[in-house]
Amino acid sequence: MPHQPLLAKSVLVTGGARRIGREIALTLAGAGADVAITYRNSAREAQQTAHEIESLGCRSLAVECDVRSEDSVRSAIHTITAIFGRLDVLVNNAAVFETAPLEHISLDAWDTVFDTNTRGPFLVAREALPHLRAVEGRIVNMGSLGGLHAWPGHAHYCGSKAALHMLTQAMARAFAPQVSVNCVAPGWIGSGRIDSGQNDSGQTDLAMEAPDAGDRFAAKTPMRRNGTADDVAQAVLFFATGPKFITGQILAVDGGLGLV
Repeated sequence: MPHQPLLAKSVLVTGGARRIGREIALTLAGAGADVAITYRNSAREAQQTAHEIESLGCRSLAVECDVRSEDSVRSAIHTITAIFGRLDVLVNNAAVFETAPLEHISLDAWDTVFDTNTRGPFLVAREALPHLRAVEGRIVNMGSLGGLHAWPGHAHYCGSKAALHMLTQAMARAFAPQVSVNCVAPGWIGSGRIDSGQNDSGQTDLAMEAPDAGDRFAAKTPMRRNGTADDVAQAVLFFATGPKFITGQILAVDGGLGLV
């Protein structure tokens, strides 16, 4: 029987219907957890991911939620904890990625990115906190290499992720000692271009227009390849199951790209 460090525990992955969020949800289910995912526009994909989680022998929920809305978040947390009975791990994955020259970013675009990428994790963590404190649980925020390094074509995205990194450290101090809070910051993940704009999956780091961008970034990455969704999911699993004494950390999962 495989080792299942999250057996009898429950997890929430926001934006868990597709892409990296889906991989995180399935990885945590593989570790034995019951997994709830939230979605906003990806109902069909959310139901498919929930079915895959259940095929691993775990309970699953797919809950519609707009992480920008206090009422929506409150309702989702109530539904999840009422059915699962507890919440042990929160993964704040839902996010928006957008490409735009800084001087052309509209106020609406700026607010949309910050409302989802920074306000969303704050709202979900705040509403989940009583349940996490009750079981001495954990929070894993999904940051970005863009929150550590300035990308001129993604200023609002970089700013929102940098704010999330600081929020992670503030949460780590505020929620201790009951709850540990850490952050995974992916670099280039996957191959090819991932479309900009709103999505349910969250992490679309270093999405570029050029079709050969993936090859170019792999060539200059010290590990000589681009990252995978599994690389990111394994980092999340580490924070979800590793020493609880680790808190307030920002872990870049980038193959060393941030060193270049």
